[in-house]
Amino acid sequence: MRIGIERWAAEKPDEVALVEGGQSLTWREFNERADQLAHGLSQRGVGPGDVVALRMRVRLEWAITAGAVAKLGCTMLGLNWRLTPDECRHVLADSRTTVFLCDDADPSALAPVVASLPIRLAVSLDPPSPGFVAFADIPAADGEPLIAAAEPPLIIYTSGTTGLPKGVVMNRGADPVAIREYRESVEAYRRTRGGPEAGGSVTLINMPAHHGSGPSQFWASVREGGKTVLQRRFVPEEALALIALHRVTTWTAVPTMYKRIAALPAEELARHDVSSVRSLSVGAAPVPVVLKEWIARYFGPGKLQERYGASEVGMISCLPTHMQQLKPGSSGLPHRHVDIEVRDAEGNRMPVGQHGELWIRTPVTIRNYLNQPPLGPDVLDADGFFRVGDIGCVDEDGYLYITDRAKDMIISGGVNIYPAEIEAALLRHPAILDAAVIGIPDDEFGEQVLAFCELKPGHLADPADVLGQCARHLASYKRPRRIEFIPALPRNTMGKLLKRELREPYWKGKGRNV
Repeated sequence: MRIGIERWAAEKPDEVALVEGGQSLTWREFNERADQLAHGLSQRGVGPGDVVALRMRVRLEWAITAGAVAKLGCTMLGLNWRLTPDECRHVLADSRTTVFLCDDADPSALAPVVASLPIRLAVSLDPPSPGFVAFADIPAADGEPLIAAAEPPLIIYTSGTTGLPKGVVMNRGADPVAIREYRESVEAYRRTRGGPEAGGSVTLINMPAHHGSGPSQFWASVREGGKTVLQRRFVPEEALALIALHRVTTWTAVPTMYKRIAALPAEELARHDVSSVRSLSVGAAPVPVVLKEWIARYFGPGKLQERYGASEVGMISCLPTHMQQLKPGSSGLPHRHVDIEVRDAEGNRMPVGQHGELWIRTPVTIRNYLNQPPLGPDVLDADGFFRVGDIGCVDEDGYLYITDRAKDMIISGGVNIYPAEIEAALLRHPAILDAAVIGIPDDEFGEQVLAFCELKPGHLADPADVLGQCARHLASYKRPRRIEFIPALPRNTMGKLLKRELREPYWKGKGRNV
């Protein structure tokens, strides 16, 4: 990223690089601000080998800090800003963080955490607070920060939907040629319709900075020399307004974000001109076909790509725009240097078209989590295949289909039932915004199907009508026994369903790992 910032600052210094709210920075200003912050951090002893944790929203200061960290050759860690102080303590201690920056409205609750750890420098972006240096006091006018490009650029912690979050870093021991070709394969899709050859890119980023997608989108935009529009917190109406105002060409979001836009009133949707969009991406969760169809109607056909990946192995596959109708429901073909095996519970490879657990091998597959011992053979086998925890299959053309998370599968009467299929049927109901299906204890069959539904604003629905909807699309053994309407489904900051919270009351004391 350092090379990209400095290149565009030299080649087009007065063009806008970053926009957030009513503020903007040209490439010259972006480079100068990153240099000044890097100089200031360097003068405080920050350099190669340091882990710099950013507990920040996606904002101008986050982009400037990311640039400064890259110039210094430090490792950047994205820290979820919703974590409690105790949860922060775990991540900061586990990662051996030495520099901590946050933009909390009141960082005082984090002061005891910082004081209890070997953190040399703690910085608060907004309000002054005891134990923190003010962000505005860090930048220095001159000085030469050290650069060590070999340091890993990013640490991402898994979401922690089960157990404690674990740190993931890019594997630096893999074949560099394979890594380069793999990244070029991934980039080939990212550049489709949105790159400079199409007349210049404008990328909207409103994914969290603590998830791999937010930083990777930003780095891609910097490499291309495109304009980046930042939105600190995703609000559907505001996102559409930003697309229209800045003529955004490229946007990546999770399914929940698209669902929130689709639920807006028709008059609100009609107010915004989204014709500038050339490339849309979706991933991080199953994408119902009905949602893809709506995206194509609203944003226009031939723009949507679906991506599939995992923190531990990187990007796995992509379904490009021209294959959306030919392979509905697919997550696409694997990228170059990506190998996929579908295995049964005993580890045997499954025939083409048969469902099983997915084992993935890529050039960036991790061998261990950060500061943890090597992974065991139940997760990483001797051939380098990683067990990602998803159930799926590969068709005769090599296209990948994700059925569900292995831990979410319901076994009723000895039959495997996949919640994602039931959720897709529920989402066909015009009043349902989102749905989550779980298995709950059943004396006769072991488990029965329960569906939680979140309704669209201003809509009502009759459970009997919803069950009738399921009967039209699902075999009898897959249909929910009952429907429960709740105000909002539990989700983490990436929009992923927290089904554990839904299952827990039903399985408490039952001996199941929910």
